[in-house]
Amino acid sequence: MFETPDDKALYLSRLETSELLGTVSSHSFQLEDRIWPTVEHYIQAMQFSDETRQEKVRLAATPQLARKLGKTGLFRRPRPDWASLRRVYMTRAVYTKCRSYPAVAEALLATGDNLIVENDQYDYYWGCGR
Repeated sequence: MFETPDDKALYLSRLETSELLGTVSSHSFQLEDRIWPTVEHYIQAMQFSDETRQEKVRLAATPQLARKLGKTGLFRRPRPDWASLRRVYMTRAVYTKCRSYPAVAEALLATGDNLIVENDQYDYYWGCGR
């Protein structure tokens, strides 16, 4: 997605719930008239325009299960416009999380001009890839 020297990148775990800026951090927020347990739940749910599927992802017990529901099985038919909307939804989720938790906002501002990348060898969009 982006070309950047390693010293200008901040790599985040996709598993560590205590990482303030991670999508799986334990910071719930209200958006679109619902409470989302994590950014991961929100992003995975928004891939689908069907509210029943969104709700199933939102109610997943863990961010890992929400991710699995978004990536596999019968659910893996994302909305046709997902590629053009995913940044909008991620921005909306991170913005709302930052507005809800000042410590998260401060952590984001402290990153400066570093690129924030998920340390995931299989994700070439949000992650670093192999």
